[in-house]
Amino acid sequence: RTLPRRRSTTFVAMVLKTKLTEALGIKYPVIQGGMHYVGYAELAAAVSNAGGLGIITSLTVAQPPKGKEALREEIRKCKKLTDKPFGVNITLLPVGVPPDYPGIIQVIIEEGVKIVETAGRNPDEVIKTLKQHGIFVIHKCVA
Repeated sequence: RTLPRRRSTTFVAMVLKTKLTEALGIKYPVIQGGMHYVGYAELAAAVSNAGGLGIITSLTVAQPPKGKEALREEIRKCKKLTDKPFGVNITLLPVGVPPDYPGIIQVIIEEGVKIVETAGRNPDEVIKTLKQHGIFVIHKCVA
């Protein structure tokens, strides 16, 4: 009598090489995107460690009383959790209390973040500043 054949349990991940993956230094063309109230270092690092691009949501993190310094702490935490690329989201929307956009941008530059996702209104001025510092900018258009 013959024994049943065992199926292989080896999983081979397919790597998708695209202009985006090459530009961002990621394994898969998957971008987490900024998500209010959940876009912290732990989620961003998990996505980046899995081969995508994790994103810290600046407007969730850079709230009073710590403001931009809370964002700095979150970026540093993410750097400890992953050695893979990650980015920061800046959502440009009208809100009741205007965020400290100049402070957020300053921290992103000072902490050496290389990728920023913008969303919301016209990001021209923000993009100019970020690109002057060699930062890759992705503008997310929501529908």
